[in-house]
Amino acid sequence: MTSSDRSPSPRADVVVIGAGVMGLAIAYNLAARGCKRIVVLDQHYLAWGASGRNGGGVRQQWSTEMNVRLMQESMEICAHFAEEMGINVWMRRGGYLFLARTDAAATRLARNVALQNRCDLPTRMISPAEAQALVPELETAPFVGACYNATDGIVFPWPFLWGYARAAQKRGVIIRTGTAVTAIDRRGDDFQIATAAGTLTAGRVICAAGAWSPRIARLCGGTLPDRPVRHEILSTEPLKPFLKPMVSVIETGLYVSQSLRGELVGGVSLPEEPNPDGEVRLGSRLAFLTTMARGLTEIMPRLAQVKVVRQWAGPYDVSPDGDPIVGELPGVPGFYVVCGFGGHGFMMAPVVARHYAAYLCGEAPHPFFEAWRADRFAAGGTPSPHREEMTIG
Repeated sequence: MTSSDRSPSPRADVVVIGAGVMGLAIAYNLAARGCKRIVVLDQHYLAWGASGRNGGGVRQQWSTEMNVRLMQESMEICAHFAEEMGINVWMRRGGYLFLARTDAAATRLARNVALQNRCDLPTRMISPAEAQALVPELETAPFVGACYNATDGIVFPWPFLWGYARAAQKRGVIIRTGTAVTAIDRRGDDFQIATAAGTLTAGRVICAAGAWSPRIARLCGGTLPDRPVRHEILSTEPLKPFLKPMVSVIETGLYVSQSLRGELVGGVSLPEEPNPDGEVRLGSRLAFLTTMARGLTEIMPRLAQVKVVRQWAGPYDVSPDGDPIVGELPGVPGFYVVCGFGGHGFMMAPVVARHYAAYLCGEAPHPFFEAWRADRFAAGGTPSPHREEMTIG
């Protein structure tokens, strides 16, 4: 599917740095619009980074209208992805069930549900007893309220990534894995990009490197304020299917779903670690395993005897205000960034990539380019007016 045995093409119109789902989806959408000479570079193999380390959730339950509308469109892309790309992504639409422990959290959910209903989503507030009817194994005592949208879902991340890669290559995109970018120099209107496999020239560069984006920005003399936050996930032994929706607890960030093969897959938020150097940390910790075990057995006591098969970590890419960062990098014309999505870059990639490609091809920018513009963190910049409250799962 990819290779690193040849040097990159010496001249490209667009170079995308980062072969995660965001970078590959942008490359695919550009090629589908007729753009030529597109090269995607990545220092590792496909699915090595955050795109291959997440839980695959795709939800439309958000707290701002722009994000609800975006994710409605993204869900439609996901729903037709297997047919259009010719690859099974194991999509299942069992819904998302959000649980609230406190009245304050339940009030937030109710406000979000009202917004989602105005956007024609069938989300509804339900009682803990109704939540237990959806998940009979659920212990309802800790919760005061819940909301449920049956049209949310989950996809298997790896074939989703591979589907974009294969479709992009069929349209002429060159994907170079095992090809780290070591330097980026501005030469007139072009960029010279040095890699371990050689140097190539590009008119435009798109940085879709997720938590590694600040490092890439520094190569061309720019700065980005996002930071990596380690997020861990575990998978259990296969169980007889019993859990239809993704279940998530608002206050703790715990989430869990069941795969089509029967494994439970889930994670939970831990306090952010001090990380002054911005290092991307991928190692697993016992603290996560114990926290996740306590959280799961509290909400579903029957899971106490279930065996954990493996655990792993991936980097959330977090901006100072929690919203993504898109558009031209301040002070570096022609260098575009798409980062800072926290844990939501995977589910947003299909729709963000579609509109990003349209913008790069000269169409009017989607409103997210204004809401999430990269220069909002510069002196005198304006914070995003679309601040999200729901930052889990």
